[in-house]
Amino acid sequence: MAKINEQESPSINLIGSGTVIKGDIRSNGDIRIDGTVIGSIHAKGKVVIGPTGNIEGEIDCVNGDSSGIIKAKVTVKELLSLKASSKLTGDIITNKLAIEPGAVFSGTCSMGNEQPLKDPFKMAEKNEPAKIKEPTQ
Repeated sequence: MAKINEQESPSINLIGSGTVIKGDIRSNGDIRIDGTVIGSIHAKGKVVIGPTGNIEGEIDCVNGDSSGIIKAKVTVKELLSLKASSKLTGDIITNKLAIEPGAVFSGTCSMGNEQPLKDPFKMAEKNEPAKIKEPTQ
């Protein structure tokens, strides 16, 4: 008897306008949100927040595209794109960030593989030029 190999294809999930979900969402594929999610979203694919989408909580995904309202900590491994109608309040950690004119972002952003500076003033002190001693006579 031959064994049938079923391929795991990533799913595309949709939360429609008018739908409210309170709780955590985990997805192995992409997800589009046109409704409201109060909780965390963890996706192994792309998270798309439509113009009527509203997120409160935490987002963790590979790619993100927002046209809606987000009040969350957003962690995106690759590219986060904020469209003109997007309003994001919270912290962003991403590799690449694209913000269209008209989008509103209020919070902090850490990009790339670098760690954010703990105290930029202490870093400046370390980078001061060495003091030159006056020659003695």
